[in-house]
Amino acid sequence: MDSKGDLRVAFVLSGAKRFVVRAGLFAGAPAPTGTPQVSDPVITLWEMLDSTEQRHMSAEDVYKALMEAGEDVGLATVYRVLTQFEAAGLVVRHNFDGGHAVFELADGGHHDHMVNVDTSEVIEFMDAEIEKRQREIVAEHGFELVDHNLVLYVRKKK
Repeated sequence: MDSKGDLRVAFVLSGAKRFVVRAGLFAGAPAPTGTPQVSDPVITLWEMLDSTEQRHMSAEDVYKALMEAGEDVGLATVYRVLTQFEAAGLVVRHNFDGGHAVFELADGGHHDHMVNVDTSEVIEFMDAEIEKRQREIVAEHGFELVDHNLVLYVRKKK
């Protein structure tokens, strides 16, 4: 398995629930010490993240959405499960300037972000020319690009 092999997600359909089967998330069998179990809150939170149209959500947003859906999950549990998902590579945490952390599913596809400074709306984009130019700049300085994170802070034109 390659270094990212343990970040793959497999879904097992069991009745109406999808269980996350992944390194570090176990259902039924005893897990190594400190490893999260696949519990009802884990499944509920995953299903909500997987089905929502809102791609970038704070822990508070997730909690409110679960409460509105009638789920009995506490805010502390939401934080704990999101942290476990992040550690397992299932979600990515973003700490955009001036705001709190937001989470998005780690779908494996690279993209950059624009953050509306007036509304905190997060807009995803991918531009091949920007990606190409970044690699060129890095190479011009004698480096190899390992990773990057581009965030543009924007405001609607008046």
